[in-house]
Amino acid sequence: MTANPVLWELDSRGVATVTLNRPEVNNAYDAGLIQGVLAAMDDLGGKPLRVVVLKGNGRHFQAGADLKWINGVRPQSPAANEAASRATFEAVQRLNRLPVPTVALVQGGCFGGGTGVISACDVVIAADNAMFSITEVRWGLTAAIIIPQLCDAIGTRQVRRYALTGERFDAADARRIGLVHEVVPLAELDAAGAKVVEQLLANAPEALAETKRLAMESSFGGMAVDDAAYDRLVKLHSARRQTTEAAEGLASFAEKRAGRWDPT
Repeated sequence: MTANPVLWELDSRGVATVTLNRPEVNNAYDAGLIQGVLAAMDDLGGKPLRVVVLKGNGRHFQAGADLKWINGVRPQSPAANEAASRATFEAVQRLNRLPVPTVALVQGGCFGGGTGVISACDVVIAADNAMFSITEVRWGLTAAIIIPQLCDAIGTRQVRRYALTGERFDAADARRIGLVHEVVPLAELDAAGAKVVEQLLANAPEALAETKRLAMESSFGGMAVDDAAYDRLVKLHSARRQTTEAAEGLASFAEKRAGRWDPT
């Protein structure tokens, strides 16, 4: 397993590159990766930061939650489960509320929580091999803590389809519904990201920060959700993990079979 689940570097222009670094599990998030994101945000907070670029190491950008980790958290106390959900929420929110522009570069799979991560970024560029899905319901879970970001990015109507079906969709459909802004050949992904970074660096930093803040304040979607509402979402997210449905869903994943859902 990789020693550092999240890597970051800062260049002389103030452009930080934050890289999810668990390629052996397709950058699926666990407690270590979550804490790595939070630590990177802490470290960068004291730097002369202009832009953050978010990447995933390996073939895939981010495969959502590490379900082996989830299955380990599930039988623990409600407080431990809530702490896990809250840390996940905090990692996405820290990225969401950064006062500098954020650019996500997506290749390969972007599933579950990964779709929430990119919804919290300002600019999203996908390679033409990217695939997406909001998969939580397949495992008896919900995407509660990223639903607001998803609603803001793609609209409630699209969330009601893709978060209920859990179906996979390609980069072209992701662009059609607004989850990504641009689709480029895989070989051109870094160059496309560099072009956007140059455009952002040409603009006044304080004006960028104020524009981002005003856009979020003016949102009629998820970005306007207050702390009390998010607290409720965290509690729902963690409680769902301890249901019998979640137990069956996670078992179906481990056993590589379809879930056996009993409507009674």
